[in-house]
Amino acid sequence: MSESSAEGVADVAAAAVASAAEAATGVASGGWRRATGIAGVAIGVVAAGAAAGVAMERLTVGRGIRQKARLALDSAGPYGALRGTPGKAYADDGTELYYEVDDVEPDPESALTRRRRRLFGRKAPAPVTVVFCHGYCLNQDSWHFQRSALRGVVRTVHWDQRSHGRSGRGVAQVRDGEPVTIDELGRDLKAVIDAAAPEGPLVLVGHSMGGMTVMALADGFPALIRERVAGVALVGTSSGRLGEVNFGLPVAGVNAVRRVLPGVLKALGRRAELVEKGRRATADLFAGIIKRYSFASRDVDPGVARFAERMIESTPIDVVAEYYPAFNEHDKTEALAHFRELPVLVLAGVRDLVTPSEHSEAIAGLLPDAELVLVPDAGHLVMLEHPELVTDRLADLLARAHEKARGAAV
Repeated sequence: MSESSAEGVADVAAAAVASAAEAATGVASGGWRRATGIAGVAIGVVAAGAAAGVAMERLTVGRGIRQKARLALDSAGPYGALRGTPGKAYADDGTELYYEVDDVEPDPESALTRRRRRLFGRKAPAPVTVVFCHGYCLNQDSWHFQRSALRGVVRTVHWDQRSHGRSGRGVAQVRDGEPVTIDELGRDLKAVIDAAAPEGPLVLVGHSMGGMTVMALADGFPALIRERVAGVALVGTSSGRLGEVNFGLPVAGVNAVRRVLPGVLKALGRRAELVEKGRRATADLFAGIIKRYSFASRDVDPGVARFAERMIESTPIDVVAEYYPAFNEHDKTEALAHFRELPVLVLAGVRDLVTPSEHSEAIAGLLPDAELVLVPDAGHLVMLEHPELVTDRLADLLARAHEKARGAAV
């Protein structure tokens, strides 16, 4: 989105809020086709600032050309193509949780040796299992660059949260109609650890909702943290007060959105098939919204932007609706105390509109020995936008975790 289009955020936001309210009214009165026609605006209302720039792009670039460009990017981009040894864990409600393991490879390969030296220098990586937890509407492939860098050097586990990626739909949600909770995600992570890394030291890495999942694990299983965890990385996440985030919009607009959006999402989630057709019809608008709320720098690789778009688009609208209320209820500030004796990395993009960097600063304020890294030209998907920086900080965390694990062994 250009700077000039960004200047109209307030006006566009006001129009979007009116559209959201109109959508809620339409849903309540049974006007599904009418409501679906503006569902893209209702759901994407927090990204209204992107609409002006995307609308201009749609006027100047034909739909056929845009479709061909997407196909070209999809075929050329290797992002998300890494695969490991598959496995399945089962949550306490029976939900099937899919994970993959990348094991340490033998050392004689010179390329692997060079990669290890570049990451760790003379320091040794921790003999740990690193468990990566992804964020809302993403999947395990969101850690593509970090996975590629650590592949073969350190044992890693990558898993898909319930109803995301290759994991099964949440049984409690589908069968019992129960809402998703962050506590439930913490228990899911415990099930994955029990199946994929039942023994040995761990380093836990979580982005956004994945960071909240790590906090929920600590809250529910403090003995596991105390006895096995050697380090923690919290990337672009929050310990609570997400209901105060304004997503870069005027306060009045955000308040109006908060009143109508939960009801709109819940109602649209009941007509998922119809809404998905509406999402496909407004794909260009959503592409601009996704880019605005994922990245901050101007020179993001178009293939990476398209990769993020594919992940987010693949999350069904009923799953989006199931998860949304959990974030307003999330509060794991007290659980952070379980990390005080550990090496901790807290990293965030300064221009993150989804979980603002102030939330990371608040986490670091409660963990005085944590390393706080704020990336100036980065948005919410900082691990895709600045992959080398994030990987380097994770490598340093692993070196510190090695010292921690070695001291514990002594």
